[in-house]
Amino acid sequence: MQVENRVAAVTGGSAGIGRAIAEAFLAEGARVTIMARNADKANKALEEIGAGDKLVFIQGDATSQADVEGFIDKTVETFGSIDILVNNAGGAGGLLPTVELSDEEFDLCMKWNVYSTFWGTRRALKTMLANKWGRIINISSMEGKHGKPVLTAYTTAKHAINGMTKSVAREVGTEGVTVNSICPGIVLTDILMSNGPATAKAMGLTLDEMIDMFTAESAIKRPNTVEEVAAVAMLLASEAGAGITGAQISVDGGTAQY
Repeated sequence: MQVENRVAAVTGGSAGIGRAIAEAFLAEGARVTIMARNADKANKALEEIGAGDKLVFIQGDATSQADVEGFIDKTVETFGSIDILVNNAGGAGGLLPTVELSDEEFDLCMKWNVYSTFWGTRRALKTMLANKWGRIINISSMEGKHGKPVLTAYTTAKHAINGMTKSVAREVGTEGVTVNSICPGIVLTDILMSNGPATAKAMGLTLDEMIDMFTAESAIKRPNTVEEVAAVAMLLASEAGAGITGAQISVDGGTAQY
C-alpha cells in the first residue's frame, strides 16, 4: 500500500490518464478527490470504480481560478488534508498556424494548462508546507520537450509547466515536498479519440495518420497506455520517489530521449 492513508487530488480525473492515476492511488490505499467539468461522466466513473466514500467528485472547470482553488479547499475539507496533487487537466487549443492564432485562443490554452497548474500548486502548497510533506505531479507532454506545427499554444504551455516544475521544486525541496512533471507521448484515450480528429485535421492528417506519425517517432513503435503513465505517478507519489524532484519524466516510448 504505497500511498496508504494519503489524500490525493486529481484534476481532470474522470477519464483517461487522470482516471487511471486516481484508480492506481485508490488501489494503493489513498483517499482521492477528482475534479471534472462533466458531472454525468464523473458520476459514471465513480459508479464504475466503486470505491465508496474513498473517492469524491468535485465539479469544476480548470480554466476557472475559483474552481481550481475551490477544488483544493474542498479536498482539505472532505479528507482533512491534501498530500498529493496531480495537475492533470489540460489539452490542446488554438490549433492554427501561429500567424492565425488569436490572443483569446492562446490565452485560453494558457489558462487550461499553465494557470490551472499554477493555481492548484499554489493553493496545495499551503497545506503541504505546513505538513512538511507533499507530492505535486504535473502532467505535461512530450510537446513540453519538442514542438509541432499548429501546436504553438499547447507546446508553449507544456514547456511552461516543465519550467514551473523546476522552479517550484527548488523552492520547496527542503520542506518535504517534491514537484515533478510527467511527459506522456501519444496515449489512446477517449479524449484523443473524440478531440484528436480536430488536431489531426489542423496538421493536415487523419487521426490514424497522426497516431502513426507519433508512434513512428518512438522507440517502441506503439502508443503508451494510461496504466504506464499511472505507474510513474505512483512512483513519484510514494516514499520510493522521495529523491526525485524537479524532473520531467518522459513516458513516450523513447521519443524524447532526455
